Amino acid sequence: MSPGPDSHWKQYRGDPAIRGGLFEQCRVRSAMDDQFNETFAQVERLMCGHGVFHAKLHFSSSRATLWLYSDPHRYRVLSVDELLTATPCPTCPSTHYPLDAVVEPQRIREILELFRTLRFSDEQFYLRSGSLNLINGLVGLNFSCDGSHYLPADEFLASPLARWFSK
Repeated sequence: MSPGPDSHWKQYRGDPAIRGGLFEQCRVRSAMDDQFNETFAQVERLMCGHGVFHAKLHFSSSRATLWLYSDPHRYRVLSVDELLTATPCPTCPSTHYPLDAVVEPQRIREILELFRTLRFSDEQFYLRSGSLNLINGLVGLNFSCDGSHYLPADEFLASPLARWFSK
């Protein structure tokens, strides 16, 4: 399925060697996969009240990369265990939701839940990482075939699941 004329959806094909070996691999369950609920609750909490405006969840390697509104030039890389501690980011003080955010706070969990669906929908073609930027409203997806997609959060939520698995 290709994007409509007003869509901001972009797709980038990755390494042909990875795409060529797609059917010789399968998803391996990760520590983050086993802690989705806790991970999503923590990411939602950090984005809604602790100044994280961009979060990238690396499901396959069980780590998160976070960008803070108060310090956007330096990102933090945390293992899933570090992310789930009571204060994963001591420099993430309580703050108000960004006024210039494009994504509404209640949509964060919906987006994260769709990441879960894409992670487990297929054993060979699966989501390796997903990101959400509250300010520009973009969702980023990186799949096992090394393909990457970037699109507005509303379009991501409205897309049929078949969009991600069509040939």
